[in-house]
Amino acid sequence: MHRSKGGEHDRSITRGPGSGGDARGSDSGGSDFLQLDTADAPPGGLADWLAGRLRDAVADGRLPVGARLPATRVLAAELRVSRGVVTEAYQRLADEGHVAGRGRAGTVVVAAPLAARPPTGPAVTPSASAASAPRTPAGTPFPRRPGPDLFDVLRALPARTDLSPGLPDLAAFPRAAWHRAERTVLRALPATALGYGDPRGAPALRTAVAAWLARNRGIRADPDGIVIVAGTTQALGLAARVLTREGIDRIAVEDPGSLGVRQHLAHWGTGTPPVPVDAAGIRVDRLRATGAPAVLLTPAHQFPTGAVLGADRRRDLMRWAADGGLVIEDDYDAEHRYDRPPVPALRSMLTDRVFYVGSVSKLLAPALRIGWLLPPPSHLDAVVAEKRFADLGNAALPQLVLAELMDSGEMERTLRLLRRRHRRRRDTMIEAIAAHLPTAAVHGAAAGLHLTITFPGEPPGALHDADLAAAALELGVKAHPLSWHAQRPHPPGLVLGYAAVPASAIPDAVAALARALRRARTDPAEHPPPAP
Repeated sequence: MHRSKGGEHDRSITRGPGSGGDARGSDSGGSDFLQLDTADAPPGGLADWLAGRLRDAVADGRLPVGARLPATRVLAAELRVSRGVVTEAYQRLADEGHVAGRGRAGTVVVAAPLAARPPTGPAVTPSASAASAPRTPAGTPFPRRPGPDLFDVLRALPARTDLSPGLPDLAAFPRAAWHRAERTVLRALPATALGYGDPRGAPALRTAVAAWLARNRGIRADPDGIVIVAGTTQALGLAARVLTREGIDRIAVEDPGSLGVRQHLAHWGTGTPPVPVDAAGIRVDRLRATGAPAVLLTPAHQFPTGAVLGADRRRDLMRWAADGGLVIEDDYDAEHRYDRPPVPALRSMLTDRVFYVGSVSKLLAPALRIGWLLPPPSHLDAVVAEKRFADLGNAALPQLVLAELMDSGEMERTLRLLRRRHRRRRDTMIEAIAAHLPTAAVHGAAAGLHLTITFPGEPPGALHDADLAAAALELGVKAHPLSWHAQRPHPPGLVLGYAAVPASAIPDAVAALARALRRARTDPAEHPPPAP
């Protein structure tokens, strides 16, 4: 499929033999496929209209996964439009990950939109949906003091457009490649491989991860020093338990920094003293002032601000580590970068003082629950012992399939596809923010799967971002308040994920955020600043 010049088409007419008689007139056509009638399309908007009708049909199940779309030439003839109109509409759905070209098999539906489908039964408005959804103990889906079940509640909330951070384009999951890799693995798998294995993980995957890290993150790792884990969450739990046994019960964290990380560390009885973050990353001088013996960092793309740990800060951090400090490096989305060069992992420079954590949650899908932990050599045996008694090791078959994907080059191909899609969606979101929220400041847009916006012109106390997020949900848009991820008082803002959202849905979602902002601005007395 090719992209038409300018991305749109006139209502040009394609006529073949016998196409002259049409009761709707010479400038319209129809097709039995989805009961399409070009008379319903707005002037000059045929490609938009057709893409929207196709997208709706995929979302409501009329075009299920595996369904084949008509050939562009055939549908264009039936609709009496230029073939470029149909090609453009198909291309838009391909860019969004809903359809894919399959050669002689044509264009096939491969994934439905991620947005929640309309509920069955009586019509439910967004506000009514939000009101009937599960609530936190505070009685609101956006409490100012979030509880431990917050993210479970938030995921259950219906929304027309979900801008929650942390998801890649799940529609781009390489289903066909995964299926081929499964067949390859099962054909060669000996029966003995179906028994209990090494708690560190399948040797094939540990070897593949070592090669991946060498190619993509500049880390030289011995496969024997890698522990395969059930995602970043388990890696943090293993590290926290090992450090607690050593008498380390405080791990400093970036502020603002991930609420989810703090919740998991707190579950294991670990304190999380906050350390301020600025445009150059964590303030190492303030880290020293906490007296914490360990710190958890996201140095390649700080969550949620997007700051990159600067060279001077890295050198200062290395001096802090040389004095006995330990670092947990959460390298959660370093592969996704668009407008800046790669940033080396701390582990590549501080092997003896860094617990390095990575996963495929941002590369393929969180549902796989596969990640890796590289402890400092001095802590490897303790981590392996914790992993052994946690679950005896991850499931072997998914590990072997992932190893096959890594070894075959499919992971790199998927990453290249994701970067193109994510960048387009990122650009669309920035343009929409400029149009609808011109006073908002955008942070962290050069890399990752999300960006953060703040409102520097807001009078102190005039706006609480939890109220803004609640107002946005009433309008059908889900987003994170920045205050959730801050332990100290911080200017209001929102953390917006864009990678899992079709580009076509982003402008309307940002426009809804602008309406929510107007709704959330109230008397400053009603919004006292959060307690430190």
